[in-house]
Amino acid sequence: MVYNLCLNYLHSREDAQEATQDVFVKVHERLAGFKGDASVTTWIYRITINTCLDRLKARKRKKRSLLNLFSLSDEQVERSASMVFDHPGVAAEDREALERLFTLIDKLPEQQKTALLLKTTEDLSMNAIAEVMGLTPKAVESLLSRGRANLRQYKRTSEG
Repeated sequence: MVYNLCLNYLHSREDAQEATQDVFVKVHERLAGFKGDASVTTWIYRITINTCLDRLKARKRKKRSLLNLFSLSDEQVERSASMVFDHPGVAAEDREALERLFTLIDKLPEQQKTALLLKTTEDLSMNAIAEVMGLTPKAVESLLSRGRANLRQYKRTSEG
């Protein structure tokens, strides 16, 4: 569960493995402080999402500093980042299409991306997603709707 979610956020086996390890270290360190307000699964999902988001923020900071250092365009950085895409469950012929999809998903605001990944890749219910994200089921429904609409718009823009 943790590794798959990390892989869907980070798109690299190595990064997902490192993030998964970080998650379980954090779980171990914080176990004594677990209050039981939510299920253990929900608690671990929250730690996983926050760990992945932290890694993505660090990656963006690193890209920006590289951008300044080498004066690369955003498009060049995005293209080189897409070469890192390494998802083990994808056949070679499907890899390009999935890479384009995840590139579009990565453009979504964090909340929309999180809701969409939890729904589509983890197959969580609206209530479970709401609990993980600390939102109401109605808010999750709204995030999913806007996320899907944004993906359709991004797809139209990238094709046209």
